[in-house]
Amino acid sequence: MYHKLSAFFLIFIAQNAFASIGQNLKFEVEKYKVPNGMTVLLYEDHSVPRVSYNTWFRVGSKDERPGITGIAHLFEHMMFKGAKKYSGEAFDSLIHANGGDNNAFTSHDYTGYYIDGPSDKLELFMDIESDRMVNLDITDAKIKTEREVVKEERRKRTDNSIMGTLWEATFDLVFKAHPYRWPVVGWMEDLNRITLKDCKEFYKTFYAPNNATVVIAGDIDKSKVKDLIQKYYGNFSASEIKPRTYPKEPNQGSIRTREISKAVQTPTVGMVFKTSRAGDDDTYVLDLIANILGGDQSSRLYKRMVYRSQIVLNVNASSYTPQEPGIFQIVASLRSGMTPDNILRVIENELWVLRSKGVTEAELKKAKNQIMMDYVNPLKTIHGKANVLALNETLFGDYQVFFRDLDKYEAVTVGQVQEVAKKYLKPEQKSILKIVPASGGQHE
Repeated sequence: MYHKLSAFFLIFIAQNAFASIGQNLKFEVEKYKVPNGMTVLLYEDHSVPRVSYNTWFRVGSKDERPGITGIAHLFEHMMFKGAKKYSGEAFDSLIHANGGDNNAFTSHDYTGYYIDGPSDKLELFMDIESDRMVNLDITDAKIKTEREVVKEERRKRTDNSIMGTLWEATFDLVFKAHPYRWPVVGWMEDLNRITLKDCKEFYKTFYAPNNATVVIAGDIDKSKVKDLIQKYYGNFSASEIKPRTYPKEPNQGSIRTREISKAVQTPTVGMVFKTSRAGDDDTYVLDLIANILGGDQSSRLYKRMVYRSQIVLNVNASSYTPQEPGIFQIVASLRSGMTPDNILRVIENELWVLRSKGVTEAELKKAKNQIMMDYVNPLKTIHGKANVLALNETLFGDYQVFFRDLDKYEAVTVGQVQEVAKKYLKPEQKSILKIVPASGGQHE
């Protein structure tokens, strides 16, 4: 069992590819459920006197409804505004005064909170986290304050950002039935209409022990932590959470396009395809395809479009695979004088080459090694290990999925790469987005 990954070890595994790396990266984790349904994962590592305390709730923007989009993210903010024992003013200052660091994040599928700090402050951190799980102080005044904070965040990261605008428009264009179609930050008009009643109902429904995974990793004594879990969480009641189903996204039978006029110097274009969900076998192949096409400066698209022809400033490919089916996206920022249609034709040509001729063994091996390093690097820290445990337990109900991922990547063949490219990256199933330098709005 590896507690710390040395630089020598990282080099060694990179040179020796994947030879059962998934098994070598395993570390001992204890999983159990509290009678109220809360899932607990404990990982003991005494390499440094620190702990990472993660509390993730199985609720994200896909659990909202039209009219209150953005409430999951708004609630992430509300969770820092104080509860029964600890006021909003005391929350951050108390954690920082005791050597801790904390933050949170919201996605389409989950909302996660963490505190990293000295191991001898674990009970304090647990008291704080358990308090806000069931005793959050929700008021109109606090909602009003945080609503404005979220609206400003939306202006900065979406409305006034090229990539933020592109990302939001991508989901709005690609998804027509599934709740992934609205942004995690929410639509501005919905943020303005969320009420105190909406927030209290959301909190009562989703912020409950049986909808949470708590991961405590680091310098701990597991038997003592179990006693603390019982002390601080054992008396909490489970919430009645109905089984959740989401509308199935219909097949896309024709090309979709959208052009957005914005105050920019040069155009940015995106080509997007609907794909698979996290954990599906095709997902591993799509990650490798993204790496080969546009993962870094040695990728196919980058070498052709940035280095050789010098027609774009930057280009990248990515595969986003959440809990429900996601997207494969290629984005390019154009050089001055270049037109979006010409750039899109070059991208389509590279996709045709991929579908018709596939990839080489050397390209595939390089992509596997790069993905392997992306997996290994976070495990050098206690926080990184706690994060991957919480993520996999939340998405799949099984943290051990992470330990099997590298073997899944290693099993991918050049033949599978070509098959998956033909399956998902079809010309008739693409969506095209263009952000162009002009004034005056948006065109479909």
